[in-house]
Amino acid sequence: MYIPKEFIIQDQETLFSIIEENSFAILFSQYSGRPFATHLPLLLDRENHCLYGHFAKANPQWRESVGQEMLIVFQGPHAYISPSWYETDQTVPTWNYVAVHVYGNLELLEDESEVIGSLSSLVKNYEHADSPYSLDDVDEKVQTGLRKGIVGFKIPIRSIEGKAKLSQNHPLERQQRVIEHLEQIHQDNSREIAFLMKKNIQSKN
Repeated sequence: MYIPKEFIIQDQETLFSIIEENSFAILFSQYSGRPFATHLPLLLDRENHCLYGHFAKANPQWRESVGQEMLIVFQGPHAYISPSWYETDQTVPTWNYVAVHVYGNLELLEDESEVIGSLSSLVKNYEHADSPYSLDDVDEKVQTGLRKGIVGFKIPIRSIEGKAKLSQNHPLERQQRVIEHLEQIHQDNSREIAFLMKKNIQSKN
C-alpha cells in the first residue's frame, strides 16, 4: 500500500483496534494464475498475532492458498472531501480514509478442536452482549454437518501496515473546515472521519 509519511499508522494498538472494528475483511490470493478475493469475517488473536477464519468448502480459493502469502484488507471509514469546503477553490477533490493491510501465509486448521474453538470465538465476538445465542448450544449433529461444509484456517501475521488519510497534509484551518462539513452529513462514514480528524488534531496539541 502506498503510504506517504504523513498518513502512516505505526502504533500496534491502533492497528489492532482498526482490524477488530472493521473485521469483515477481503482476503486476496492467487488462484489458477489470477487474483482471487473472498469477503469474510476474521478474528484477531492479539496474543499469538494470528487471524482466524473459515472458507466455504465449495470456495476454490482455499485449495491453492495453503502456504501462499495472502493479503488481507481491512477497510475502515472513508469519506469524499469537496474542494468547496476549503478557503479556496483552486484545488481538487480527495478522499479521506483509514485502512490496514495484513500479510501472512495461510495454514489450514487440521485439529478439529481448533476449528470448533475458532468458530465459537467468532460467533461470541459478533453476537450482541445481551444475546442468548451460543454455538455451544447447537445440537452436535447439526454442528458436525455445518463443519463439513467449511475449511478453517489461520494466518500468522508476518507484516502489517496501516494508513489514516485525514487531511494531515493540509493547514489546520482547512482541516477544521473539512470537519465542520463532514459533521453536517447524515452518514456514519463521514461523521466517523470527522471524529478521527478531530482526534488526530487533539493528539498533536
